[in-house]
Amino acid sequence: MLRKIYGQIVGPSQQQARQEARRNLIRKEAIVGGQLFGSVPTGHRRQFFCLDQHTWVWHEDWKDKMGQEHSRTTRYNIRPNGVIKTSDGKNYHVISPSEARNLREAVVLYYNRVMKDLYGQTV
Repeated sequence: MLRKIYGQIVGPSQQQARQEARRNLIRKEAIVGGQLFGSVPTGHRRQFFCLDQHTWVWHEDWKDKMGQEHSRTTRYNIRPNGVIKTSDGKNYHVISPSEARNLREAVVLYYNRVMKDLYGQTV
């Protein structure tokens, strides 16, 4: 009985701590991923990351010359029959073979860089 009560008290906080640690790792990986294709201009933020085993995200936000804020989020959902792409939650479509090759190359670059820069491992 005491174990059950203790598990209800400690369990959720441990789960929250694990979820927060995972979110922090994704944030760090997203920063590394955002730098894969060159330096990020001042005032811009770029992120490229793996959200889960089937989802890759490219996110950018910036201010234009007039100071207006812009953002764009592109999601790639990996499916058995192809990769589904959506930008800002609109226009879902299967990507072309050449875009799929580019995404694959980006994923390999991401994996190698994240493993080296964040986890100290070479692949």
